Amino acid sequence: MSKDALVEPYGQLRKETLERDRGLREKVMSLEEAAKLVKNGDHVALGGCHLSRTPMAMIWALIRAKKKDLTISRSIASTETDLLLAGGASRRVETSWFSQGLIWGVSKIMRHYTENKIAVFDEWSHMSIGLRYRAGAMGIPFMPSRTMLGSDVGKRLGSDFKTMTCPFTGEELGLLPALNPDVALIHVQRCDPYGNAQLDGLQFMDLDLCMAAKRVILTTERIVSNEQIRRAPDQTRIPFFTVEAVVEAPIGCAPHECYGVYEPFFTHLDEYAAITSKDPIKGAADYLQRYYYEPKSWSDYLSQLGMDAVLDACRRGRSVHND
Repeated sequence: MSKDALVEPYGQLRKETLERDRGLREKVMSLEEAAKLVKNGDHVALGGCHLSRTPMAMIWALIRAKKKDLTISRSIASTETDLLLAGGASRRVETSWFSQGLIWGVSKIMRHYTENKIAVFDEWSHMSIGLRYRAGAMGIPFMPSRTMLGSDVGKRLGSDFKTMTCPFTGEELGLLPALNPDVALIHVQRCDPYGNAQLDGLQFMDLDLCMAAKRVILTTERIVSNEQIRRAPDQTRIPFFTVEAVVEAPIGCAPHECYGVYEPFFTHLDEYAAITSKDPIKGAADYLQRYYYEPKSWSDYLSQLGMDAVLDACRRGRSVHND
């Protein structure tokens, strides 16, 4: 993305919004069909946060589809962004933290790609990423804030982070450019065929993502009827008119977690950390070959993880509902 095109003019965003089909229609399709909605060069925002509700099934499909030049943004990036870099799908990441997790440390793959200038890592603060999505959802070009004024994070972003004098108080404010991704990938616990989605647990930045993005692809643990969705309308967080595609992908965050359904696959993540720490490039290539290129379907991928691991993660995930 060029510096001049950091924020898209509202008039253009509005035109694209009005051209979208927002009718009540069924949008169910396969992972492979949904992947075709993502174009090379798109800005793709990922829902969830770190190891939580990561849309791994959709990411799996994009890497297998050999997508290129994607800009990836997320509140906190983890192994999913490792694999988008290693799989050749992305060479630019905008996030606030890039680590496999506190247990495993900073991403070795990210370090290799950025230190060797193979990819660009734009680091923003946690709050600033969220406010950038919020600005995009509101249809405004920037969000004023005090975040990053007291650190060097904003300075390292150069002209992407600007300041102004508040016309009311005379105080200095930071200006956070809006984020309007081309596509948002969101994983939910359940939704209907039209895209009315219900989330359990923390929502993270997903609601703003859906309103800010030009297209939303939902993967879901299960598709339920619209009648069932209407029984608990207060739980519907994502409305159908923001959604372009619905894909049923059970255990669709593995090896990450989906609140109330399954916990992270910790043993698998330990193994991933071991092979990528020893050799980030070969380790990631071997991992992609085994888990992304060899399986012929998402079910095959889950088989590679192992039924014992799947059942254990599901048992631990369901325990959060026990009194």
